[in-house]
Amino acid sequence: MTPNALTRSTLAVALALGLAGTAQAVEYGTLDTAASRVGFRYTQMGVTLDGQFKQFSAQLRFDPARPEAAAATVEVPLAGIDSGSPEGDDEVKAKTWFDTANHPVARFVSSSVKPLGDNRFEITGQLSIKGKTRPVSFPATFTPGAPSATFEGTLPLQRGDFAIGEGEWSGFDIVANKVDVIFHLVARPLAE
Repeated sequence: MTPNALTRSTLAVALALGLAGTAQAVEYGTLDTAASRVGFRYTQMGVTLDGQFKQFSAQLRFDPARPEAAAATVEVPLAGIDSGSPEGDDEVKAKTWFDTANHPVARFVSSSVKPLGDNRFEITGQLSIKGKTRPVSFPATFTPGAPSATFEGTLPLQRGDFAIGEGEWSGFDIVANKVDVIFHLVARPLAE
């Protein structure tokens, strides 16, 4: 091989590798709400139950090459709760539970994203429910894909920290204090 041919081959390989790396550098930020889910798991009288929120929105910015620059704000209109029964849905909207008339939205705002390895990250931020804001931290898994990627995880919380269940419901003998918010968010790349 001549020196010119060798130089051209080396340049071609370098460009191909450089372009391959660039092609994978994708910033995700458009939430596919139809494919995403936000649910919850709680224990009532010793029985584990699941519910979900019918509506939610998120503003995301996540570049897998720069996770420390990621940002997320997730909002959940609490009136869109599905606890598994219409009576239960009405009950949890009441003042003693979520008080949706005065506090219609739960909100999470991230403050940091720390890589844990193997596409796992520790997400830290502020969670606001029913007029109370608390710091939270939880693991999440990122699964890259084309044309979309997924973020999955569980955010554990103590309902007592947010006054969810007041008066006769403030004890944890019937409804446990621990609640897990389970999310599966599907995000598409930001439009260029």
